[in-house]
Amino acid sequence: MYKKKSLFITFEGIEGSGKSYQTKKLFKKIKKLGFKTILTREPGGTRSAEKIRDVILDDYFHPDSKEKFDKYTDTLLYLASRNEHVVNKIKPAIRKRQIVICDRFIDSTLAYQVHGKRVNKNLINVVHKIILGKLKPDITFILKLNINKALKRIKKRKSSNRYDKYPKKFYQKVQKAFIKIAKTNKKRYIVLDTTKDTTKTESIIFEKVRKKLNKWKNQQRR
Repeated sequence: MYKKKSLFITFEGIEGSGKSYQTKKLFKKIKKLGFKTILTREPGGTRSAEKIRDVILDDYFHPDSKEKFDKYTDTLLYLASRNEHVVNKIKPAIRKRQIVICDRFIDSTLAYQVHGKRVNKNLINVVHKIILGKLKPDITFILKLNINKALKRIKKRKSSNRYDKYPKKFYQKVQKAFIKIAKTNKKRYIVLDTTKDTTKTESIIFEKVRKKLNKWKNQQRR
C-alpha cells in the first residue's frame, strides 16, 4: 500500500489566473529555506508525459482539419499523461521525502473535462483510483479572478496553445467548477483572488505553506 511521506502542493485555476507565476515564486522561496523541492506541471512533467501533452496540443493546431479528438479521447490522453507523471516523478519524489509543487493536477480534470465538457465522472474516478491509489494533494490553491482580466492576460502572452482558445463562457463555467470543488474540503483547498497584480497573494501562499512545512518537518523527526 502506498504511504505518503512528504508534502504535495497543487495550484489550480483557469488560464491567466497566475498559476505558473505563483508556483515558480513558491518553489524559489521553499528552495531558499533548504527544502528538497521539485516543480512540475500537468499535462506533462516527465519526458513521456510531455510527449502525450504534445499530442493533445497538436490536435488543436489544425483549424482546417474536420477531424478532432473526441472529448473522451482527449480525457484519456490527459489521464495517460498523468499516469506517466505520477509513476515516474511524483511518487518517487514523495518517497524521497521531497516537497512537490505541481501546476495543475486532478482538479483541473474535474473542472475542465467533467464540468466543462460533460465527460462522465465515473470514468475519471475509476482511472484515478487505479493510477493514484491514496495519493492526493495536501494543499491546493485555487486561483480565481475576473474573467475579463484573465482574457487580457492571455492576449499578452507571446505564445498560445489550446488552453488559451476557449470562449469566455467556458472559462466562467470552469472557474465556477473550481470554486465548487473547493467547497468540498475547506481544510485542503484555499481560494485566492488574483485579479489584482500584487505581491500580497505570494505572501499569503507562502505563509500557508510555511505552516504546513513546519508540521511536515515535525512529522519527519518522528
